[in-house]
Amino acid sequence: MATTSARNRPSIPYAFAVFGVLFASICFGLVPYFSRSLTEQGVAPYAVAFYRYIVAAILLLPVLILHRKEWREITWGLSAGAVMGLGWIGYVTALEKLPASTVGVLYMTYPVFTLVIAWAVFADAPTRRALLAAGLIVVAAVIAGSPASVPAEHLPTLLLSLAAPFGFGFGICVLVHRLSRIAPLARIASVSLGSVLGLAPLILGAEVGELLPGEQSDWLLIVGIGLVTAFVPQLIYTICSPVIGASQTAVVGSIELPTMFAVGFLAFGETITLPQALACALVLGAIAITRSRKTRTVSAVLAKSPKQ
Repeated sequence: MATTSARNRPSIPYAFAVFGVLFASICFGLVPYFSRSLTEQGVAPYAVAFYRYIVAAILLLPVLILHRKEWREITWGLSAGAVMGLGWIGYVTALEKLPASTVGVLYMTYPVFTLVIAWAVFADAPTRRALLAAGLIVVAAVIAGSPASVPAEHLPTLLLSLAAPFGFGFGICVLVHRLSRIAPLARIASVSLGSVLGLAPLILGAEVGELLPGEQSDWLLIVGIGLVTAFVPQLIYTICSPVIGASQTAVVGSIELPTMFAVGFLAFGETITLPQALACALVLGAIAITRSRKTRTVSAVLAKSPKQ
C-alpha cells in the first residue's frame, strides 16, 4: 500500500499550492456578485446556493461512479457536502431576519471551527500562530459587522447561522484529512452531490416561482455561479489545500472577506467604511502571520503511513 500512498502524494510546490488556495478563495469571494444579481431577479437565496452546487454535481457524477470502489472516501465527501448544505439552510434562514452583513461576517468565523474540528476529530493540533491568526480573523469579523448589536429575540437565529461556518470548517477538515486519498474530481463530485442533497429539502418545499429565473441572462448568471465560483475554484482548492494543511487553508482562504468588500465597492457602489477597512487589514495580517509557517501537511502524513 506504500506505493499507493506515493502515487497519491501531491507533487506541486508548496508556494504554488498557497497561491492556488488564494486564487480559489478570491473566486469564492465573487459569489455576492452572482448571488445578488440573481436574487434581484426573484430567485430565492437557497435556490442560488443549489444552482452553485448542482453544476459540479451533474458534470462530475460519472467521475463519482467511476470511483465507486473508494466508497469510504466518497461517504466522507457526501457527509461533508451534506453538512455544508445544511449549514446553508441556517445561513438562508438567518438572512430572512438578520442583515446580510451580520450573517456574512459570522460566516467568516469558519477558521475557528476548522481549527477546533481538526484538533478534536482529526488530532491535528493547531500551532500558536494558527490560533493567533484565527483570533485576528474573529476580531476582524466583529469589527466589520458588530454581531453583538443583534436584538435579543433574534439570538436563536444568529446562533443558527453559525451552522454555515461550522459546515465549511468541517468540509475543509474532511478535504485535508480524508479526501486527499482520492482523485480531485472525485472529491469535488462527492462534496457537491452531498451539498445538493443537503439543500434538497429547501428546494422541494419552495414555490416554482422562487426557483426559475425569468430572463435568459439570468441563466448565464447561474452558469457563472456554478463555474466561476464553484467548479473551477473547487478543482484548484481540492488539489492545493491538502499540500498546505487544514490550518493554513482556513487562514489563507480568509482572503474571501476582502474580496467581498471589493465586489461591493466595484460592482454595487457600496462605501467601504473605516471599520471594514480595518477588518480587511486584520485578515491580511492573519494571512501574513501564517504564510511562513511550516504546516504539517497531509502529504507528510501519507509518506509516514504505509497502511494508507
